[in-house]
Amino acid sequence: MARRRWERISLSMIRPCFLVIDKQYPGSISTRKLVIETAMLNVVTAYGAEEALQTLARFPNVDGVVLDTETPGMSCRDIIDRLRAMRAEIPIVTVSPSGYEACGGEQYHVSSFDPQALLEQLQKICSKETIEAAEGSGAVG
Repeated sequence: MARRRWERISLSMIRPCFLVIDKQYPGSISTRKLVIETAMLNVVTAYGAEEALQTLARFPNVDGVVLDTETPGMSCRDIIDRLRAMRAEIPIVTVSPSGYEACGGEQYHVSSFDPQALLEQLQKICSKETIEAAEGSGAVG
């Protein structure tokens, strides 16, 4: 019975989940995470480069990554390269205080001070992921 209930869940009811790699420490409340969660998206958080890699290994099916360009532990580009080594196609959005300091290798880059731009990029990722999932399941086509 429970299996049938799960089978009836439509793709529109599945919330996308993003790995947020934040420079904040675990005891702080990240405005970025609050903005993403308020948009009804799920968040898994890492607070440094190595933790991010371990988190992606543990949750490999996240829909994308939001990476603060000032994440401690290694350079932004090195983090992207390591994430891509684990999952080559994963969408990555970088955020920086200036909005101009892209790392290279990310699909999208926005200013840390523009939450609307971040949500717009995440929506693009969600739309693409949802369409691909629907096509893969035979629900679209």
